Amino acid sequence: MLIGELARRTGVSARMLRYYEGQGLLAARRGANGYRHYAEDAVVTVRQVRALLDAGLSTEVIGSVLECARGEEPVLRWCEELREVLRGELETLDERIDDLRHRRGNLAGLLAQDSS
Repeated sequence: MLIGELARRTGVSARMLRYYEGQGLLAARRGANGYRHYAEDAVVTVRQVRALLDAGLSTEVIGSVLECARGEEPVLRWCEELREVLRGELETLDERIDDLRHRRGNLAGLLAQDSS
């Protein structure tokens, strides 16, 4: 299928699909006319990428775990390396949340000083 059809079927812009391809997350072959042609399973791959992005993973991390994804949800095939990657990502998110809570407290404290 051409990039326009893949974009329509997945709801992801052609520009973003080209980005995924550039990141090594999506494969296309080129026709004689230079157009990108995607296999039918590209729809599932794009949905997997979107789900993993929605979970907060970077495209770099997704590139390392995408081969473990199965199905559109995606369901992951577990291995110790994947567990470690996801645990590390979760720890990083927890640290960011803690930092944001701290900053929020500081900001709320400044507003509490407002006497007007």
